Order: sequence, then C-alpha cells, then structure tokens
Amino acid sequence: MFLSVFDVFKIGIGPSSSHTMGPMTAANRFLDLVLSSDWPRPTGAEVSALKVSLHGSLAFTGVGHGTGRAVILGLTGERPDLVDPDRMDAIIAEVEKSGKVQPPGHPAYAFQPATDLVYDKKKPLPGHANGMSLSALDRDGRVLLTQVYYSIGGGFVVTDLELEAMRKADQAAKPQAGVPFPFATAEEMLAMAERSGRTIAQMKRANEEATMSREALDEGLDRIWNAMNSCIDRGLKGEGIMPGGLNVRRRARAIHDKLHEEWRSNRVNPLLANDWLSVYAMAVNEENAAGGRVVTAPTNGAAGVVPATIRYYLHFHEDADERGIRDYLLTAAAIGGIIKHNASISGAEVGCQGEVGSAAAMAAAGLAAVMGGTPAQIENAAEIALEHHLGMTCDPVGGLVQVPCIERNALGAVKAVTAASLALKGDGTHFVPLDACIETMRQTGYDMSEKYKETSTGGLAVNLVEC
Repeated sequence: MFLSVFDVFKIGIGPSSSHTMGPMTAANRFLDLVLSSDWPRPTGAEVSALKVSLHGSLAFTGVGHGTGRAVILGLTGERPDLVDPDRMDAIIAEVEKSGKVQPPGHPAYAFQPATDLVYDKKKPLPGHANGMSLSALDRDGRVLLTQVYYSIGGGFVVTDLELEAMRKADQAAKPQAGVPFPFATAEEMLAMAERSGRTIAQMKRANEEATMSREALDEGLDRIWNAMNSCIDRGLKGEGIMPGGLNVRRRARAIHDKLHEEWRSNRVNPLLANDWLSVYAMAVNEENAAGGRVVTAPTNGAAGVVPATIRYYLHFHEDADERGIRDYLLTAAAIGGIIKHNASISGAEVGCQGEVGSAAAMAAAGLAAVMGGTPAQIENAAEIALEHHLGMTCDPVGGLVQVPCIERNALGAVKAVTAASLALKGDGTHFVPLDACIETMRQTGYDMSEKYKETSTGGLAVNLVEC
C-alpha cells in the first residue's frame, strides 16, 4: 500500500476537504469527462446544460460547508489548489447573474444554481455518505451523460466504479509493486523498519523517491509546510465574525497577543507551551472556517493539529530544523496512509475520530520521530493519540466547521504532544497495537448513528440554539 505524502497533505481551501475541496474536484473531473471520448456520445449531440444533485452528508451540511459554492467554482474550471479565495464571491455572483458557466476550453453551459443545484436529503447514494451526481444535457433537456462521484475524505474523489474497484483491491490485499517498502499496516511498517534498519521517515522517503527526485520531494515538502505556516500566520492576524450565521468570533489573534505579552514579561506559566500549541491550531481552523487557504492534514476539519505541533516543535525545541520538518511530514503521512487504507479519515463515514483522531495520531508520530523516537516509540505515540479519540462524533453546529471543530483541533494537538511525550518515556513496548486501534475506529464508525456523522442531526448540532 502506498499513499503519497502529497495525497495526504493537499493544498486547497476551506472550510471542508470532503464538502468543499472534494466537490470542486468532482466538478473538474466531470468537465474533463464531458470533453473526452470516454462516454457514448450520440452522433451530433452537443452538451448545452449541466445539473448537479448532492446527497447524504453533502446535502445535509452542504450549505454550511460551502458545497454548493465549491460546485459552482469547479464548474467554472477553478481548482482547489489554485483558486483565489478573494475572487470566489465575484465568480459565483457572475454565474448566478448570467445563468451559465464557461470553463476554459469549453463552450458556455446553462447552469442556474437556484434550480440546477439540488440538495437531495431524501435519497442517499449507496457507495458513501458524501455522494453527488452530475449530468450533462442537450438543448432539448435530454440527459446525455450522468456520472456519480463520492468525496471520501481528505479531498479524495472517486467515481462509483472506482470506489467499487478500491474496495475489491482492499479485500484482495495484494502488496503494491513499484515501491521498496509497501507497508499496509503498522505491523508491516515496524517489521520493514527492523529488517532494513531505516526509520519510518527514511522508508517513506524511499517510497516517494521511487517516482520523483529527492529535490522534487524536498521542494514539495517545503511547499506544504510553507502553506501550513502561512495559514497559521494569517489566522493569527484575522479578526471579526466568521461567516455562516453562528456569529462566532475569531479568538486566535486576541489569545496570541496576550501570550506575547506574557512571553515578554517572563512570568512563570506552566501551561504556556499548551497555550501556544492551542492558539496555533485555532488560528488554522479559524482560517479554514473563513474559507481561506489550508492544507488537508489529513482533512480540512482537522487541519490545525499537524501545523500546530510543528510550530510548537520549532518554538520550544532548540534542535528543530528544516530537515526535521521534512521527516515529521513523511512520518505523519505514513501513519495517515495506514489509517486511510484500513479505516477512514472521513467524518461523514466514521465521525470526528477519523478526522481529529487521525490528525492527532499523525502529529504524535511526527513529533516523536523528530524528537528521536524509534519506530516502535513512534507507532506507540500514534496509537496513544488515536485511542483517546475513539468514539468521537462529528456534530457541527449549523453544518459549519466552527463549533466544536476549532477548539477540538486545539485539544487534538495537546493530545498529540502528550502522546509523543508518553511514548518517548517508554521503550516502544505497549499493550494495544496501532493496527488494533485503527480497526476499532473502523468498527466504531460503522456502529455510530448517522446523526453523529457530519449530518448535523444530533449532538451539539441540535442541542444548541443557533444565533
């Protein structure tokens, strides 16, 4: 099993990797399909209109997550990693005014969001909770092409046929050729590390360098960290009310200013490290909630945990350096890949244990690695962090990635640092293997009521009065 570090960490926009980035990518893919010859186009038929229906969690929380906006942007040809957040409102307003989209390389297609974008809460699609159907029609309204896509978490998008093939491949569990260390489980990862004498980061690097140069890999890792770090900085400067109607105010800047004052005063504060860690995480997720530029880590809803722990590492560890950040990201991606392969990182599939829980496991592993941990200690750190998120629900108030998501990232980062510290105090021997914890998360997610899996129909979402 090989999932690239650049699949785990993807630069995009907020507020949600599965509900914003995924649908935008699905729209991009559908446009490519329309232009292609990969479907039985009737002779002389021309596509003149597009329609989209959102299903499952995309329908229930799509408004709060900006799913409709993402679809409109995607149908104009905008992509998550390149779209300018400052231009999005103007692009959407023009589509609503004109009733058409004209992506580059395409003719203009009729598309009126008020009628051609449907939030279908009654009909879930069978493959995944985050389903959407896109159709192309001729000028007489006849459907020429329909394609179902599933946004399976972390910005990953697959068709219905691709999802079926993925599940069959997982059942076959055949090792992937082409990479030197094709570990699919933590047990295999540790065995390969012991046989090879390499660290987890070194094995992950070798896998990546099977398809790219070392220079390209390092440039990509640096680009990821720069995007994460910039997101923290923007979040620490942002002020005001976050969009969506809950009237939740940004707090990261005010907390950051108080911490700066305390830092200069040299007053003793035993919680200082935790306070800095928390404000870094909150800064990222406030920026995400505002629709800014973020990095999936492994999702947007959990985007603050990994950057916060890296910034904590740079802030409080004298031996922190650029190489350490690269090793951190490679190690974290290795753990994230194992979790995604054997369970899920999608809140709509397994609840927030799959988002913030996975992020905390990745962050704990990365931090343990750069602090000198052995592969066994790193695996232990990841297990501790994930274990203590088991059963965590995804119940965003108003369908917005604000409450409880922003503070939840702060607490996830604190758990990650604590897990790394605990693991490094031992020798790597521990009772619950990471693989068992991941399987427990998968089973727990399967048993969890749909009310608590990003539908905003249970938990905090229904027990708080929206203001």
